[in-house]
Amino acid sequence: MTRTQGRVGASWFVLFTLAWLALWTVQLTPLQLLIPLQLDTPDDAAGWVSGVVSSGLVLAAGGIAGVIAGPLAGALSDRTRGRRGRRRPWALAGIAMATVSLVGISFAEGPWGIGLAWVGVSIGTAVASAAFTALIADQLTTQRGAASAAVSSSQALGIVVGVGVIVLLELGVVTGYLVLAAFLAVVGTAGALLLPDPPAPAESAVAREARTVGERLAALRDHDFAWMLAGRLTVNIGNALGTGLLLFFLLYGLHRDAAGAEDELLLLILVYTLFVVVSSIVSGRISDRTGKRIGIVVGSALVQGAASVLIAFLPSFETTIVAAALLGVGYGAYMSVGLALGTDLLPFPEDHARDLGFVNVSASLGQLLGPLIGAGLVALIGGFWLMFLVGGILSFAGGAMTLAIRRRTPAPSHV
Repeated sequence: MTRTQGRVGASWFVLFTLAWLALWTVQLTPLQLLIPLQLDTPDDAAGWVSGVVSSGLVLAAGGIAGVIAGPLAGALSDRTRGRRGRRRPWALAGIAMATVSLVGISFAEGPWGIGLAWVGVSIGTAVASAAFTALIADQLTTQRGAASAAVSSSQALGIVVGVGVIVLLELGVVTGYLVLAAFLAVVGTAGALLLPDPPAPAESAVAREARTVGERLAALRDHDFAWMLAGRLTVNIGNALGTGLLLFFLLYGLHRDAAGAEDELLLLILVYTLFVVVSSIVSGRISDRTGKRIGIVVGSALVQGAASVLIAFLPSFETTIVAAALLGVGYGAYMSVGLALGTDLLPFPEDHARDLGFVNVSASLGQLLGPLIGAGLVALIGGFWLMFLVGGILSFAGGAMTLAIRRRTPAPSHV
């Protein structure tokens, strides 16, 4: 695998992208399609809103579990020593746990059973994500924007791969989960085994004594890193409010039938994905060349917010398609350049994986809390406009938080 100091070759990027594609596919396909289908209650005496609320609670439970598991696994991997590397064992363990949990959720019934299995999926993917994200800080210096673009574009492609295969092949819920489990087991494991995992650098070679909770959370007291995390969490909640309950919006906001809603959801996802992928790759390259990340991060959050406001005030399928494109442009740029910015701002060299676990969690928690918040807003008014409006406001606020970062970006790499 071609490598020079701080740089990697095309084969590294292919494996890295495929690993993330598998992780995102198994996280987002249940969130967007399978869990809402499992918990939908159109004939329930309490009405369809109870299904929306149950979905939000299940996804939020997974988010909380991921918040705990991601940074903890990252911290442990920072101190792991052995012939198999320090990131690889955790990546493999996380993939194994998520795979088993996906099989379990395929046969689960009711909010409690589905929720318990989803917590297992969330913990597994959080552990594996912490390990894979740490590779950016471990091995790259001048290609962090490009690697971050691979992560964010894989996120968008993962929705298309998962939802597209299930809808077009009419797989059903159980078969859909089993296909996701097999995909993660094969592709995720291959990435974990084949990506290089170099020895720990000198600054982290000496194992530390037992540390207090305050010492473990020291990164959260770093001014710039804390503001970056706060903005990232807020923008991701805004994005989730704009995308997380789209199936319910099509069913009960635009009054589509079940088959029509699934087809329209797939179309929206395709539009969203196209713009996420293009935006993330272009913005990641620009940020690597110029070294300017904060301006792109703020501008992209504003674009995302405008898209949600558009749906709030003009709720139709046509405007939702336009909004999906704008959401893709904004979120793709935000996630690729935002992750690179987070990597630049890591405060402690010996704790890269732990602190990148916080960066991952700020995004995944936002994506999983969004549906819970959205469900509450939908239940409050019996409709969807408030959910989209709040999503836009939070996107604007998250972009503004990034302006509080004092430290500007590294020198341009000119690659």
